[in-house]
Amino acid sequence: MKDVIIALDFPGREETLRFLKLFGEERPWVKIGMELFYREGPDAVRAIRDMGCPVFLDLKLHDIPNTVKRAMRSLANLGVNMTNVHASGTRAMMEAALEGLTPDSGERAKLLAVTQLTSTSEEVMRRELLIHATMPETVASYAMNAQAAGLDGVVCSPLEAKLVKEHCGKDFLTVTPGIRFADSKADDQARIMTPDKAFDSDYIVVGRPITAAADPLAAYRRCASDFAKTK
Repeated sequence: MKDVIIALDFPGREETLRFLKLFGEERPWVKIGMELFYREGPDAVRAIRDMGCPVFLDLKLHDIPNTVKRAMRSLANLGVNMTNVHASGTRAMMEAALEGLTPDSGERAKLLAVTQLTSTSEEVMRRELLIHATMPETVASYAMNAQAAGLDGVVCSPLEAKLVKEHCGKDFLTVTPGIRFADSKADDQARIMTPDKAFDSDYIVVGRPITAAADPLAAYRRCASDFAKTK
């Protein structure tokens, strides 16, 4: 199950497809986020999916349950492998999202809940979000709510992946951004880890250390090799 997901944080479809062609016959997992989806729409998802790449559609839906349910119903036919909502949207919203994402026939995409963004520190969480529980307590609580709602896993920092497994079991997925090589910049990430230390992550999400590398394919292979050491 362990795999590396490349965050395709490019402004448009042309740049994205040009980047993916660097991988030749390899078909890595990729993450399509808001920037690309809002500019290019579902056609970009279909183009990347048709290349054979498994797709994590990272839109982090967060609204009233009925709105999220209808939005997920629209996304259900895109053929993505994984998508997500914000866990802070409540259990009712997550249940509605799952209902909307489930097709009448065929296999649905994995549905994850975002706990706390890896750019958020505990200090910021307390001062600005007025959450006075600790980061581990908050992430664990959100993860258990997601599991109770029937979701497949959570997006959390690699620092909390072990905690999530302890509370929700080894089969509950942990997808972890905030992955950096030891010689990489942290950029805007506050809670980070190197690939070879992410033992409790099922998938690691890596963006700029791969996409901004002089040789993206070599950087991807390095990341995959380092992550494989955690198996």
